[in-house]
Formats: sequence, C-alpha cells, structure tokens
Amino acid sequence: MAKCAICEKSIGTGNKLSVTRSHISKRTARVWKANLRTVKAIVNGQPKRIKVCAKCLRDGKVKRA
Repeated sequence: MAKCAICEKSIGTGNKLSVTRSHISKRTARVWKANLRTVKAIVNGQPKRIKVCAKCLRDGKVKRA
C-alpha cells in the first residue's frame, strides 16, 4: 500500500453514489489515492528515495537532496 513517508497519508475509501430522480439508487465502492511523488530526500543525513505526498512537498516538510 502506498503511503506518504512524512504524514503517512494513504488510501481513503468510500462510496460512489448514483443519483436518479432525487433518490440514491446505487452505491459502489471507490478509492481516493494520495497524490504521491517519488523524490530524493535527505533522511538521517543520507540521500534516499522516498514517496511523499504533494502537500508535504509544497509545504516544505521535505529536505530535498
């Protein structure tokens, strides 16, 4: 399972709803995946490839190598 190395964000699950004539007629399972990027970052003083979500990259929580 893919997971962010910084915030541990992973897959979210729920239902996709089919709306017909103002009634919810069908529910099917669906998955929301995290927007993960593989980056080379400094971890414990060593450069290492880790999977990080785009939000952590944008917020500057990752020190890139």
